[in-house]
Amino acid sequence: MVAQLLVQALQGRQMPENQQAVLEYEAAGASDQGRTRKTNEDNYGLNIRNSEGACNFVVCDGMGGAAAGEVASRLAVDAMLSAMNEGVLTLETFQQAVAAANHSVHDSAVQDPSRAGMGTTLVAMATRGNRAWVAHVGDSRCYRLRDSQLERLTHDHSLVDEQVRLGQLTPAQAETSPMRNVITRAVGTQDEVAADLIEFVAMPGDLYLLASDGLMREVNDEQIAGMLRAAGDLEETLAQLIGAANEAGGHDNITCVLVRAR
Repeated sequence: MVAQLLVQALQGRQMPENQQAVLEYEAAGASDQGRTRKTNEDNYGLNIRNSEGACNFVVCDGMGGAAAGEVASRLAVDAMLSAMNEGVLTLETFQQAVAAANHSVHDSAVQDPSRAGMGTTLVAMATRGNRAWVAHVGDSRCYRLRDSQLERLTHDHSLVDEQVRLGQLTPAQAETSPMRNVITRAVGTQDEVAADLIEFVAMPGDLYLLASDGLMREVNDEQIAGMLRAAGDLEETLAQLIGAANEAGGHDNITCVLVRAR
C-alpha cells in the first residue's frame, strides 16, 4: 500500500506583497507485514487540507490479542488525522489530537471485551507552511535528515531507552537487550496519555522519516542515514528501507512514511 501527495504551502514569514515564498511537501508511505508475523498490526495515514496548505502524517504500531492491534492502530490513525484537521494547530491542540486518538482506542476496548488491553504506539507530524510539529507515544520514531546529517527527533518511551538516558545501558547493550520491546507508554491502554511534543521550522531540503520499530530493530541509524542521503524517488527509498528490514530478518511489521520539504 503506497500513498503519495504533493502540496504547496505558504511559508510562515512575512514577504513583500509582490513575492510569495512557497514550501512544497512531497510524501509517500508504505507498510509491510514482514517475514515472520501472520498479520500486519501497523497502520499509517497522510492527508492534506488544500484550503490551508496543511499536511498531516501518522504511523501507528498496534498491540493486542487476536486482531485488536490492527484495530487499535487504525482507530488511532483515523482519529488523529481527523483531529489534526480541526481548527488552528498549536502544541496544545496537537496534544488534544493525541488525546482524541487515545479515547478512540480506549473506548473501543472498554465497549468490546475481546479488545481489552489493546493499544498502539503513535508518531505524527504536521506541517503548516514552514512550521512543523511532531508528537509521539511509544517507540515509533521520527527522524530528520538535514544537510546530510541524520537526527532522531523522538526518544522512545521504552524501558531500554530510558535506561540508556540514565546511563544504565549503552546504546549497543540496548540493541541486544531482551527487554528492548517493552514500551512504557502507549495510546489507548489507559484513559489518558501524555505525548512528547516538539515544534520547529522546516527547511527546504529536509527529509523526514516516520517509522514503526519493525524498521529500527533490523536497520541501524547509520544504514538509515545512508539510504536517506541517497534518496531520489520516495517510493523507491521506501522499498529500500523495507527491503533492508526484511533482508535482516523481518521479525516485525514494517511501516514508513517519508516527507520531503522543498
